[in-house]
Amino acid sequence: MGSVKKKRRKKIAKHKRRKQLKAMRHKKK
Repeated sequence: MGSVKKKRRKKIAKHKRRKQLKAMRHKKK
């Protein structure tokens, strides 16, 4: 179960990173 929690945490981190990238792209425009 511990490994599953770690995987889920990684997925959330990826989602947050994607949101940040989108925000940066909008700021550049």
